[in-house]
Amino acid sequence: MAWFSGHAFGRRRWRSTGALAAVVLAFGFAAFWRLTTPQTVAPDALEARAPDLANGRTMFLIGGCASCHATPHQDDPTRLGGGLALATPFGRFYVPNISPHPADGIGRWTEAQFVTAMVKGVSPSGAHLYPALPYPSYQRMRIADLRDLFAYLETLPPVAGRVPAHELRFPFNIRRLLGLWKLLFLDGRPFAPDPARSAEWNRGAYLVNGPGHCAECHSPRNFLGAIVESRRFAGGPSPVGQGGVPSIRQDKLGNWTVDDFAALLASGATPDADTVGGAMAEVVRNTAQLSAADRRAMAVYLKSLSALP
Repeated sequence: MAWFSGHAFGRRRWRSTGALAAVVLAFGFAAFWRLTTPQTVAPDALEARAPDLANGRTMFLIGGCASCHATPHQDDPTRLGGGLALATPFGRFYVPNISPHPADGIGRWTEAQFVTAMVKGVSPSGAHLYPALPYPSYQRMRIADLRDLFAYLETLPPVAGRVPAHELRFPFNIRRLLGLWKLLFLDGRPFAPDPARSAEWNRGAYLVNGPGHCAECHSPRNFLGAIVESRRFAGGPSPVGQGGVPSIRQDKLGNWTVDDFAALLASGATPDADTVGGAMAEVVRNTAQLSAADRRAMAVYLKSLSALP
């Protein structure tokens, strides 16, 4: 009888422990689900306005949209059928079709869905997008600029064709986990001008850190693939998997003048009579089409990037 009583007590204790574990597990899952729920921009948050297509084209150029999204192996930078493969430590990403094709591109997206993708990293279906789309930088953009960019993209030719699905290793293929990544590395703050700096410097800082997303290539990354902020612009891995991307701070380019930076953005020529190549040549093809004032503003900001230890 004593043995039976002890055995029954053990079973009751086991059931209590199991019930507590189930409650904790359910609470933890609910907290995880809530914390990782994708955030969106409501359509009524965007007031009616007439788009500025010229500004949209400027955002298209400084953003280098064609460099990644143009259909490979053709020369028209306005045919944004995607398909470029990006090899990363997490797997292979395929750049999507962002042409206004209604089935294969973004032709059925609303303005609010486009803004949501760019600043929140969330697709129209409500799924987290991978930060291979550099929305940690695009979140700094002004909403008006994003809306102008969307209007400009709608004027480009629709391109048929779906791109392959990403080929990612476990657990990186679980999109819901990106909600935790965003809690760590996506702050949702738009660009804030520095009142102690000139209007030209602030324009350059906005173009470089927002639509230009220069830090996405010119910075090292941690093991989760996020920029190491303390080493921002201090050089990073090559986006095409060959070599590295140099520092653009004054510890490396201290002898460059503002005119030197501006000249590189216009022609690709460096002060030592060389020219840039690789991915940077693609960047210059875009910045060469910007206004001289915008290139100079970027140069003023780049020259101000102090050396790091």
